[in-house]
Amino acid sequence: MTTRTDSAHPTPVETLRGSLLSTRRGVGKTTLVQKACEALVSSGAGAEGFYTEEVREGGRRVGFDVVTVTGERGHLSRIRDVTGSSHGRQYTVGQYVVDLPSFENLALPLFRNVGAADGGGRKVFIIDEIGKMELFSQSFVRAVRQTLDSSFCTILGTIPIPKGKPLGLVEEVRSRRDVKVFTVSKENRNGILQDILAELENCLKHRT
Repeated sequence: MTTRTDSAHPTPVETLRGSLLSTRRGVGKTTLVQKACEALVSSGAGAEGFYTEEVREGGRRVGFDVVTVTGERGHLSRIRDVTGSSHGRQYTVGQYVVDLPSFENLALPLFRNVGAADGGGRKVFIIDEIGKMELFSQSFVRAVRQTLDSSFCTILGTIPIPKGKPLGLVEEVRSRRDVKVFTVSKENRNGILQDILAELENCLKHRT
C-alpha cells in the first residue's frame, strides 16, 4: 500500500503496497472500485479479488453478495426473514445474518491464489471490503494481514468510516504507515478516481 494522506513523513517508495478507500455505506464505493478495476485492466494490469454488492428484491435490500472479479458470486448476508431456519451459531450485523461458510468458500481461495497466476508485479488485488461482516472470519483476518505484508501484488481495499466501537483489523490497516487512505464521500466520489488510479499506478511502477 502507499503512504497515509495525513503522514508528515511519507514511507519510502520501496514499501508501497496500494490504497484503501474509507467510506460509509451508500456512498458508491463498490462502483468506484469497479471503475478503478476496469481502468487498471485497460492499462494492462491484472486484477483479482472480490467486491460486495447489494441484493435487492422488489426494491428492498435483502442482503449482500460477495462477487469475484471474474464474476463468481456467493452470499455474504441476508436479512433474518429471508434466511429461513438455521442451526448452530449465527453471526449477525444489525438485521443481517452473515453466511460465513459461503463467504469463506468464495473469498479465501482468492487469497491463497493471489501470487500463483501470471502477471508479476502488474497485478492489483481487490478487497472490498474489510468490514464488520467479513471480520467474523478469523481465516479472512489472517489472509488480509498476510496479503498486506506480501510482495505479490498491489492492494486496493475498502474499509468503513470509524463509527461506534473500533474494529481491530480495520484500525490496524488504517494506521499502517505503508497505506494511503482516501476518504470517499458523495461529494468527491466522481472526482477522486483519477487520484486513486495515480496512486495505484505508482505502486505498480515500483513493483515491476
